[in-house]
Amino acid sequence: MPFAHFKVPAGTLEPEQKKLIIDRTTDLYAEIYGEAARRNVLVLVDEVVDGGWGIGGTVLTAAMINGDTPAGTSGR
Repeated sequence: MPFAHFKVPAGTLEPEQKKLIIDRTTDLYAEIYGEAARRNVLVLVDEVVDGGWGIGGTVLTAAMINGDTPAGTSGR
């Protein structure tokens, strides 16, 4: 079963955008593996709570990812 797992910052995607991720990912797998695979494609879109991940020892927030707060600052 083709499987894709996306982790995104919580609250940054509208339901329509999540559906778009699922649709396009499913289309990609069907293009690669053939239409018969489409019905078995599993796509997860997990929302990670703000501050629940980091890169290079820096905790990331949605504001930082959106460019509202420079990396390395708390934004508070």
